[in-house]
Amino acid sequence: MTTAFDPIDLAGLRLANRIAMAPMTRSRAGHGGTATDLTAEYYAQRASAGLIVTEGVQPSVVGQGYPWTPGLHSAEQVAAWRKVTDAVHAAGGRIFAQLMHTGRIGHPVLLPEGLTPVGPSAVAAQGSTFTPEGMKDFVTPRELTGDEVRATIADYATAARNAIEAGFDGVELHGANGYLIHQFLAPGSNRRTDEWGGGVENRIRFAVETVKAVVAEIGAARTALRISPANPLHSIEEPDAAATYTALVDALEPLGLAYLHIMEGLDIRELTLELRKRFSGALVLNAFTDGPTGPDALSLVEDGTADIISYGQLFISNPDLPARLKTGGPFNAADRATFYGGEGAKGYTDYPALSS
Repeated sequence: MTTAFDPIDLAGLRLANRIAMAPMTRSRAGHGGTATDLTAEYYAQRASAGLIVTEGVQPSVVGQGYPWTPGLHSAEQVAAWRKVTDAVHAAGGRIFAQLMHTGRIGHPVLLPEGLTPVGPSAVAAQGSTFTPEGMKDFVTPRELTGDEVRATIADYATAARNAIEAGFDGVELHGANGYLIHQFLAPGSNRRTDEWGGGVENRIRFAVETVKAVVAEIGAARTALRISPANPLHSIEEPDAAATYTALVDALEPLGLAYLHIMEGLDIRELTLELRKRFSGALVLNAFTDGPTGPDALSLVEDGTADIISYGQLFISNPDLPARLKTGGPFNAADRATFYGGEGAKGYTDYPALSS
């Protein structure tokens, strides 16, 4: 019987186990959206994961939706990430960069003067977001023109190339949680009438073309996609989730991607299993149903539901999570007050390992 502690070949990349660190925004980037020495320490501490997926990294200036998040669109950012990947590899780990364009999620105060969040359509998300000036309501995004859609796809490809130059083993495109790729997939946020909107075939086009552009730049074995079918986060409405995501996976299947990462919400296991049948690559599952993915999710590898299980919050407070999962704990409690932002090691690199 295969277990989560067995190694796996991920499109030619050998992983020591089937436990992944899920991408998690921590809002601790340095000046100019750069990774810091603490960033390198944070990820290196967690190198016993079979695979680390970084926090969301913006592929362009306008792709930033939160304060103090890192990018991969400048030479300074690439050089800073090299310290992180070197540290992870020296500790025996594997690491993918998650490319996250937040689209309409954000606020103009987070962007250089004159820029505003963009999206597939001029439809605002409900709610507000944290900024250095306090909470701000989401604004109506500027609808991308057809030329700008293609330029945005090119931004992803360039950022992917930058990721490889920075030493990452690959990239995961963030197509989940209500950000730009997800906004194109969902009819509530995508009301376009051109080739990028309307029916399912057109609404999946941005995701498919972005994946293809990244594959052309760095290869399929280094490219992955994260999705969250029917996830209503950030005002996403997907009444036809099954039709949308089966069509999306069917379009991506021939490319030979490294993996498909599903953030699974409530009541979509049937769809997860259907997508697994249609996708021949590795399936990474974040079983965020009644709460953050817990130790019980390891059984999903044993029963064949997934190839790899990704953990979020448990990895924040347990840098040596695979060892703790193997022994059944104990597990450090996470300090939610330090999840986002902050200075220094507190709530970031000061959680003890079992051997401490």
